[in-house]
Amino acid sequence: MRLLYGLLMLFLTQQLACGSRLFAASASRRSSSSTRGGQRRLLQQQLQRSSLYTAFLPICNSFYTRSRPRGMPSPTSSSSSSSSSPSSSSFSSTFSSPQHKRARVVSFSTIPFSFPSTATLDDGNFRQALASQVRESLHAAFGADAEGADAMVTPATRPEFGDYQCNAALALAKRLKAKPREVAEKLKEELEGRTQEWCEPLEIAGPGFINVKMKNAFVEQKVNGMLSDTSGRLGVARPQKPQKVVVDFSSPNIAKEMHVGHLRSTVIGDTVARVLEFLGHDVMRLNHVGDWGTQFGMLITHLKEAHPEVLAEEGKSETGIGDLVEFYKAAKVRFDEDEEFKLKSRQEVVNLQGGKEETLKAWRTLCALSRGEFQKIYDALGVRLEERGESFYNPMLGDVISDLDKSGLLVESEGARVVFLDGYVTREGERQPFIVQKTDGGFLYATTDLAAARHRALEEKAERILYVTDAGQASHFDQVFQVARQAKFVPDSVQLKHVPFGLVQGEDGKKFKTRAGDTVKLKDLLDEAVRIARDDLIKRSEEGGYLPPDDLEQSAKTIGLGAVKYADLSLNRESDYKFSYKKMLSLSGNTAPYMLYAYARIQSILRKDMGGEDAGAAAAAGTTTTQVVLQEPAELNLARQLIKLTELLQRVEADLYPHVLCEYMYDISQKFNQFYESCPVNTAPTPGLVQSRRTLCALTAQVLRLCLDLLGIEVLQRM
Repeated sequence: MRLLYGLLMLFLTQQLACGSRLFAASASRRSSSSTRGGQRRLLQQQLQRSSLYTAFLPICNSFYTRSRPRGMPSPTSSSSSSSSSPSSSSFSSTFSSPQHKRARVVSFSTIPFSFPSTATLDDGNFRQALASQVRESLHAAFGADAEGADAMVTPATRPEFGDYQCNAALALAKRLKAKPREVAEKLKEELEGRTQEWCEPLEIAGPGFINVKMKNAFVEQKVNGMLSDTSGRLGVARPQKPQKVVVDFSSPNIAKEMHVGHLRSTVIGDTVARVLEFLGHDVMRLNHVGDWGTQFGMLITHLKEAHPEVLAEEGKSETGIGDLVEFYKAAKVRFDEDEEFKLKSRQEVVNLQGGKEETLKAWRTLCALSRGEFQKIYDALGVRLEERGESFYNPMLGDVISDLDKSGLLVESEGARVVFLDGYVTREGERQPFIVQKTDGGFLYATTDLAAARHRALEEKAERILYVTDAGQASHFDQVFQVARQAKFVPDSVQLKHVPFGLVQGEDGKKFKTRAGDTVKLKDLLDEAVRIARDDLIKRSEEGGYLPPDDLEQSAKTIGLGAVKYADLSLNRESDYKFSYKKMLSLSGNTAPYMLYAYARIQSILRKDMGGEDAGAAAAAGTTTTQVVLQEPAELNLARQLIKLTELLQRVEADLYPHVLCEYMYDISQKFNQFYESCPVNTAPTPGLVQSRRTLCALTAQVLRLCLDLLGIEVLQRM
């Protein structure tokens, strides 16, 4: 075993050392094409090939944090008090833009999952409660030698190992220069005195892992606690100190159609906002639309000369956003070829920035036309947003430059006004400028983002500001965050966090496009998903010899749109994923149709025998007073997952990875199937057992429905 342990540690150490040489490409603008932290994911994928990945990763993360190369940016340079799970890590990288060739400077950082030191079992997050007990036990067993030691509590790698696994002994043994198993034995002695109330006797496995399994009676108690919660929150407590959180997501451009690239930001941002809102935080959902800039001078000039009737509509819907796209293309051609047109366009930009009413009226018309089309998409997806575009911050940009100058950060470089940041250098080894004002006096995305960050922190009083954009913008936001901190635009107590995501690809692994090679319009993508779902419902009804549902169109929308959302959210958001209607609309596997079917199946069970429809609805609504009694292993396995709802939601709150919620739902649905196959429900031996199992079914349905709602997916009573 010692030899095996040594070989595993050697392998993992080599993988981490290899990871230090990997680089992640990123661009610096919101509108840039997206490249991901693929090397970071490659490292994780390599580690995941080991069956002990989950157990060893916290140790490896600790090792890697200590061995971060000198001169690299600090892991906390772009956020404060951020938290994530033990298995979460992130690349912060800087790369070249066309204007400035950059040397690649990469920082691999880990932010351990933050367990409150006062976590208790009553809080509902048993992993945090266990971590608190582990820390207390470490202090009691090892005193000052364990100062600052991580509790290293992770979910068990396999069900037979229990519910949780504590890996603290392995890391501490190195510090104490002792054998890991001996450290684990001493820790176990202290820990059992604290866990005996709710856990079975602890077990030590391998070189020093401590396996923890909750007692059956404790699981039963917590299940019934969820059922007795009359607030409908299923035992999920609200935070003692709710935060004001800004979630910046979606961000389409005026006069351009939303395309597949906007899908991920919109659905990920919406889910993050929904989870934070449910937990009890005050969330601002901001849509940072691209509604300001030189392109409007070009478009307005073209419309005045070629299509003045469009600007006379004043928000009426006679002109579609597709027309605006064509007008923009024509204007761009004229701008590139006609010098007189170019001069007029630039003058319109001056008029717009100067507040000339005629130009402002034309601009407002373009915004209204676009806004109406955007809203149709948001309504279909069930997404709420407050528009707060670039134009909102335009009056603040002068103050941003002035205050940067007063702070001593602003420097002139080749006629432009810039800020130099540590860790950013050109390929020639020179300091790379972060431009905030061009040589002609114009402002950039960076200037607007600095103004937005300051306004959100100081005026909106946000305590956490999240930017849901593609991974290619990691470098841009890292620099924005650094400048905002140094200029005191954002207090250290406010968290600035980039929430990156990867690309949507076609099934061939290339950029997702139409057959003609054009970018896929988001509206067309959603309409196609609904059409396929509708056709599938009709086909299955014909093959099964029954009529399609009365609400065929609504069912098709629920399944089709839910499938698109779930396919995106069920994968690690930092990964690229291949868009496939066939896979996402499948009734098997971790898909929305499968989850919707699992929920509808439970409703069918509840409608049977015990009073028909009304009894089923009452049970599903959680109004039953029946106590659940857990006897069979399949019942207990299902219940063990259900009571971890609070833990999973708080993990999403901290890490901002929605796929964790999808995995939780899929695991519940599988455990429910196992329960239903081995434990008769409506035909159970006694009336009391029938009621108990029906109540467990109802609780399962409530948890699935809540999770689907947090993903922005409606449910179907029949399917």
